[in-house]
Amino acid sequence: MNNVDAGEALDIRSALHLVRRCWPYYRSQLKHIISYIIATCIVGIMTLGAMVVADDLIQNKIGLGERLQPLQATLLFMGDDYVTTGEDNEAGLSDTQRKDVRTHFLMAAGIWVLITYGSLAPLWYYMVWIFQQVNQQLRIEMLGRAEHLSLRHHSAARTGDTIYRVYQDSATITNVLQFVILTPLRVIAFIAFSCIFLILFSPWFAGFILGAALLTGYAMRRLLPVIREKARLSRELNSDLTSRIQETLAAARVIKAGGAEQRMMERFERDSQQALDAAFYMRFYMSLLIVFSVVSTMGAFLIAEYFMATWAMSEKATYLGGMVALLGYANWNLGAYRTASEQGLNAAKQSWELSYLFALAQDLTVGLKRAFYLLDLEPEVVDSANPQSFPAPLSHIEFDEVTFRYQPDRDVIHNVGLSATVGTVTAIVGGTGSGKSTLMSLLLRLYDPDTGQIRVNDTDLREIEISAIRANIAIALQQNVLFALSVDENIRYGNDAADSEQVQQAAKIACAHDFIMEMPESYATELGERGGKLSSGQRQRLSIARAVLRDTPILILDEPTASLDTETEQQVLRNLAEWGRNRIVFIITHRLSTIRSADQIVFLENGTIKEGGTHDELLAREGAYHRFVNAELGHEPGGSKRG
Repeated sequence: MNNVDAGEALDIRSALHLVRRCWPYYRSQLKHIISYIIATCIVGIMTLGAMVVADDLIQNKIGLGERLQPLQATLLFMGDDYVTTGEDNEAGLSDTQRKDVRTHFLMAAGIWVLITYGSLAPLWYYMVWIFQQVNQQLRIEMLGRAEHLSLRHHSAARTGDTIYRVYQDSATITNVLQFVILTPLRVIAFIAFSCIFLILFSPWFAGFILGAALLTGYAMRRLLPVIREKARLSRELNSDLTSRIQETLAAARVIKAGGAEQRMMERFERDSQQALDAAFYMRFYMSLLIVFSVVSTMGAFLIAEYFMATWAMSEKATYLGGMVALLGYANWNLGAYRTASEQGLNAAKQSWELSYLFALAQDLTVGLKRAFYLLDLEPEVVDSANPQSFPAPLSHIEFDEVTFRYQPDRDVIHNVGLSATVGTVTAIVGGTGSGKSTLMSLLLRLYDPDTGQIRVNDTDLREIEISAIRANIAIALQQNVLFALSVDENIRYGNDAADSEQVQQAAKIACAHDFIMEMPESYATELGERGGKLSSGQRQRLSIARAVLRDTPILILDEPTASLDTETEQQVLRNLAEWGRNRIVFIITHRLSTIRSADQIVFLENGTIKEGGTHDELLAREGAYHRFVNAELGHEPGGSKRG
């Protein structure tokens, strides 16, 4: 699914837009982010200042024996005997004084290293903690939004794609904070410092810096859109790979039963190779950009090196020498050459890093837009402006000329009219694709009808709060979804307030209590993933018990007895009939033994109610239901049974 504008590279405007999108998540941690930035700036300023002072001390004072500047003497706790007077003919430091300066310098350097680097580890962990808090907030919101999207979205979207967006793409929000905001600011500050420092030595350096910047900018303009496109392709293919893994593991039994392991591995290998290739080409173009940046900046640096060496040999005065004289560089000398050379090399290295960050930002932008795509999807089913509570006590449910379609040109449910009262069991019957499950999904308000109304008592379902609707309807699905938890936890899933007695009573209604008690730890027995340790019938009964435990006024059972033997089925139905005296029960089923016990039967065909009534009434009409029963019993149209 392509929902990222891959052709446009990240510029300042789009970067600011990205920051605005991220701002609500950063704002919750704003005081921590500001504290981290201030602490980092303090450490950075200390590092830069210490590097400049230390470089001059090592090169000129200790190495050449020049006298200290007043600031240097103060920092090293040295007396006036070591400080320069500014006279042209003053003597340098003696060997003993140079050794004293070296000793004081090593002691000061040791203290500085302990203070500065001792603060880096806490700063690092502080940064990680901040990022994880931001990421956690985004992930929770993404999963919450995914859960609230309609089934229309989930039926079209791949589960693996949503997993990849929530787990992988969401992580880019912390990387944006680090690699699009904080780190580039640090790098730009270092580059600016180095450039200003060099220009103070000579204005010629401005031309070298500008030339390298123009060449690097040209490379970025050509390569960043390509990197962005490759990043989009890489993330989409990795999302497809995640979907492939999820689908493969979910269909493990089918794959083994069909002997399709080899075919499955071939498909996985192909998808994996495509994802690897896309990631490789993205990094290939990133490398091209960085190499071009290295060549242009290093070329400018080498040219500047030539001039530095020439000026140092002729001891030419530095530009604005009065300013850099505070650091001891009024004239070009060996120390000035080495200091300027180090700053030039530092600016070149930072330029390479900035190119890498711009390239990385393309991938981060794609990932973050994929994450925000999920957040930007608006749920189709939302509460009204003033939602009402669920009507109580419940008396009846009515479908009034309800029509629903997944696609604009085809009705799945067409003009359905249906009424069910408290104390009745309604069987929804029909062939595959006739709209049975969709009809019940409308009652759960997983979708809204395109036309018509569903009313609870006399209140339109769309006027009732969604959470109240689903809190008052329990459903046992045909898929029998169970979790790798204990039996007790599976039954009370979504109803943690229920006590053990209520859990056991629900299990008895579902005819599950006896087999549970035969398990090694009865209700405390841990089930395998998706209830793999149980038979289909046992899983089905636990699913029914879970629905019963919710004790809601409406119960929907989707093929509730498909995996049960006849005797157990009849017992479960009798229990449900007794339990549902003050409730409305809907059963979606094909089994005649289940259908016969219903108070009313609704026969659906192509989304339309063809017939409605009791089992005997519908058989007497010899219509669609009569033909359905004959087909289920194996009778020929004329009434004879097939041999």
